[in-house]
Amino acid sequence: MKTKVWLAEFIGTAALIFVGAGAGALGIGGLVGVALAHGLVLIGMAYAYGAVSGTHINPAVTLAVTLAGKLKWAQAARYWLAQMLGGAFGAGLLYIVLGPGSSLGATLPAASVTPLQALVVEAALTFLLVTVVLRTAVQKDSTPFAGVAIGLTLAALILMGGPLTGASLNPARTFGPALFTGGLGSLWLYIVGPFAGAALAAWTQRFLK
Repeated sequence: MKTKVWLAEFIGTAALIFVGAGAGALGIGGLVGVALAHGLVLIGMAYAYGAVSGTHINPAVTLAVTLAGKLKWAQAARYWLAQMLGGAFGAGLLYIVLGPGSSLGATLPAASVTPLQALVVEAALTFLLVTVVLRTAVQKDSTPFAGVAIGLTLAALILMGGPLTGASLNPARTFGPALFTGGLGSLWLYIVGPFAGAALAAWTQRFLK
């Protein structure tokens, strides 16, 4: 994988965490503010780096693109490394700016949400997000408005899932803040759920072709 592709995924993921998780940590605008922060920064990164790496900035998206036959597994592994490092870097910047007492916008299941419910929420919402990615940005007749569609979809999904699981839908989004807040114990929920949803979206995309 070319260095520019790795760098685009690293920067894009770091930006998503720094801005999106940062909005959550600051609490400005409540849930709507968090949703807009994630959605708007994703739109920006999509148009900034879409031509370089496809702006996956999400291991679940990379999994779906690979299962759809658009990426080789060795390339996917490098995408994942860049994304996880980007997530850690973005959270590290937040830690420097906001200090050790901040939540850093960490995504955790609500107290009333069971692990099974959290898995279902993360899988279902990731399925919807990745479906939009595959249908608007990856297939041959992709639209120039793909970035807008994906960003607005992410914002909408966070509005629904945020109170339940934080609506991560992205292992790198959860990994970064968890690395600095000691929340790695729940990380598996945010890997299994999004990966399951992404795999289902990739299968559905093949069926609908």
